[in-house]
Amino acid sequence: MGEFAALSAALCWAVSARLFQTLGKFFSPLSLNFWKGVVSVGLLLSVSQLLTPPGQLPTAVWGWLLLSGVIGIGLGDTFFFQALNKIGDAQSILIAETLAPVLTALLAMAWIGEWLSWQQWLAVALVIISVDVIVKIHRRAALTLFSPTGYVYAALAALCQAAGAVISRDVLTSFEIDAFNASLIRLLGGLLIVCLLMVFTRQRWLPTTTDKGKTWRLFILAVFIGTFMALTLQMLAFSYTKAAVAQTLLAASVLLSLGIGWLLGDRVNRNVAVWSALAVAGIAMLVWLE
Repeated sequence: MGEFAALSAALCWAVSARLFQTLGKFFSPLSLNFWKGVVSVGLLLSVSQLLTPPGQLPTAVWGWLLLSGVIGIGLGDTFFFQALNKIGDAQSILIAETLAPVLTALLAMAWIGEWLSWQQWLAVALVIISVDVIVKIHRRAALTLFSPTGYVYAALAALCQAAGAVISRDVLTSFEIDAFNASLIRLLGGLLIVCLLMVFTRQRWLPTTTDKGKTWRLFILAVFIGTFMALTLQMLAFSYTKAAVAQTLLAASVLLSLGIGWLLGDRVNRNVAVWSALAVAGIAMLVWLE
């Protein structure tokens, strides 16, 4: 269940990425992050109250999940946005998606004693290398920006993703808490940091658009798929599979995004098809080995 939840979350991110790319024309990065957090909290709160009331959760659960959200969602997304501005999306994705699974595996071994077999390490390496080559081929023209601080920001984003993933995995395996409430608490931590950054940097809160109704409808759809569904599936994945395996499968969102583009008419060259097949083989190995 954990592997399929991770792949489903990756698919949700791949679909929503196209929607958020359009919304980025109207929202600043922080305001987009803020409003998707607000709407997602409302959705998760409604679902948790109707289906799975949280009851009396230990203080430790709240503390660790809030910290996971602050690090993984609040700081991680902020560092990634900074990397985007410095070195562009292609190089930022390459660094973040390469480092995050490896750092997650190392932190999981050190923090919660969660070890991967050599076969799983081989599958992780196959997926990571394939995804990196695919992005390089697909976005070769974008690989022109260079800024040392941009690479630092991308690495910090990967480290924050890894730390958030391991903390979540530790909480979900140590306490009885469902994915909806875990996602809600984690999202509250991320939203808190985003709010503070919005205030300190004096960002514009509302989008600049001539058709507000259409923009907000598109926004609600993107948030439902890319945050509400994806974050819940991510927590479900961390509940049932190793943190490093889940993080690697989540990195497959890059591959799935290319697949969606192909379905919408984008051209995919032969090299991309070959490396995509290798990435799928690595994913299949991870699911089978787990």
